[in-house]
Amino acid sequence: MKKLKMTIGGVEITVELFDTPTAGAIHQALPFSSVARTWGEEVYFDTPVRTEPEADARDIVEAGEMAFWLAGSAIAIGFGPTPVSQGDEIRLASPCNIWGRAVEDVRGLLHIRNGASITVEAI
Repeated sequence: MKKLKMTIGGVEITVELFDTPTAGAIHQALPFSSVARTWGEEVYFDTPVRTEPEADARDIVEAGEMAFWLAGSAIAIGFGPTPVSQGDEIRLASPCNIWGRAVEDVRGLLHIRNGASITVEAI
């Protein structure tokens, strides 16, 4: 199984990639850097990746699932409620391709602020 490492501010996350076209496109684009943005309890950031919607794209995710927000060509990491969530669900802005899962607890991202530097690299 392919893996990558994200360093978001001071938080390191190891991600196990699924066997999907989106995961392949992200892996092929490594390494890259970006800047964090937040939306409720979600951190997202721009990528150099462009891809198409996959059949199982969805807007409700579990903490630790890695999502690719198609409308923004961004990786989205939800770890709690967002402004569009109903109750305790983690609802993203629109359906996203799910391309991997974090090994670590992503709730450590709660302290990340807009503008934090991000690096994404193969391991």
